[in-house]
Amino acid sequence: MNKFLKKNQYSITIIIIVVIRLFLNAILPLMDKTEARYAEIARIMFETGNWIIPQIDYGVPFWAKPPLSIWLNALSFHVFGVNEFAVRFPSFLLSLLIWLVLSKLIYSKNEKLILGLVLFTLPQFLLHAGVVSTDMTLLFSLCLVMVGFYKQITFSKKTYWVFLIFIGFGLGLLAKGPIVFVLTLPVLFLWVLWFNQWKSLWKKIPILSGILITFLIAVPWYYLAEKATPGFIDYFIVGEHLKRFVDASWDGDKYGFAKQQPMGIIWLFLILFSLPWIAFLLFRSLKRFKLKTIIKRVSSKKYVLYLVLWLVWTPLFFTSSKSLIHTYMLPCTLPLALLVVHFWKYFSKSKTNISIAFSLPLLAFLLGIVALNFSLFKTYANSDKYLVKNNIDKKLFYLQEKTYSSQFYSQGNINVISANDFKTKNYPDEDFLLLVRKKILKRQKNLDLSNFQKIEESNQSVLYKFITHN
Repeated sequence: MNKFLKKNQYSITIIIIVVIRLFLNAILPLMDKTEARYAEIARIMFETGNWIIPQIDYGVPFWAKPPLSIWLNALSFHVFGVNEFAVRFPSFLLSLLIWLVLSKLIYSKNEKLILGLVLFTLPQFLLHAGVVSTDMTLLFSLCLVMVGFYKQITFSKKTYWVFLIFIGFGLGLLAKGPIVFVLTLPVLFLWVLWFNQWKSLWKKIPILSGILITFLIAVPWYYLAEKATPGFIDYFIVGEHLKRFVDASWDGDKYGFAKQQPMGIIWLFLILFSLPWIAFLLFRSLKRFKLKTIIKRVSSKKYVLYLVLWLVWTPLFFTSSKSLIHTYMLPCTLPLALLVVHFWKYFSKSKTNISIAFSLPLLAFLLGIVALNFSLFKTYANSDKYLVKNNIDKKLFYLQEKTYSSQFYSQGNINVISANDFKTKNYPDEDFLLLVRKKILKRQKNLDLSNFQKIEESNQSVLYKFITHN
């Protein structure tokens, strides 16, 4: 038995982590704003059958992101029904596909398993294997481009990998837009320049036909989206991809601006959300070699420099941006995992490394069990799931603004009472339940709730019952 466990330790560990992630995907409520927002957009797409224009509410187009992740989520609803597990499943499936594609850069079966172990114990990667967002579709696209390019450029002849480069670009345009070029092309250019690979580039990469493949994948949707909702291209390309990052005063964002952060904080995000592996990698490297030696060795090895450039380019690009969140460092997890595998012989002697890495998903599982048993999700989660689902058969209204989670869990059957109607007591004719955001209660301390009785509350909202029309 011990011999079997030792022989299959990596496989068993990965299976345990995957099961934990699936469990958490099923039990965690959808959180406002990001998760619940993208879940509700997918639910509306699934319900209405409008696969061209994502809608943030019925009849209201969502211009902030292209539809690839939303398409996948809506398709998942067709398979699993409308629930948390279904809407998170595409991200989980993409995490496995990313592992599969990345493993093509590795030839040892054991190292392929180690790669999976490292990926699924990187906090940011493990988190996004179950988060409803557009990040995993972009990450998968980046993976296709970067793996496809290296495989093709280092082969002696053209292979199918060359097509994955441009398929990745096309999917990236449908996942998050032109950022797919920003996060890949500079890395490829610098690597080709450093090793003087221009001849191989022109010989092995059919650029013109590749561009055609990318355009055929992405351009039709952009054309249809602009035709259906004029102004989309200007908002999405100019606003979201230029002004969002270079102009901190830009006030054109329609869906909530990323939190303003200190300049350079992306590097702190990189370290914190890549623990423990990035610390192990840096510590072992600096302990074994002098910095000058490390730079000399890295710069002379094609594979290692490719991964290092891939790793550092994303934080370098976002260093000057103050409008960002921790998920922006997600692309760094792929080259980091490959670097750890490449230098695994320096880690494998220490069982502590694996134990520390495995403790993260195990801790998440234990916290999930505790939260489920003690109803902590209902009290502390940033979601209206429990307030809404327990009263799904009643008339539900939100004062002034509804949350995305309330829209999702009510299946779109929640309405809004405006501030003016509430002030003049222009209520609906029938009895109803009223949800009020706690931030509104805090902001408007003289809010007249004399006609309402408090029933229960969540972390972000309070539920009231209308008791009289007087």
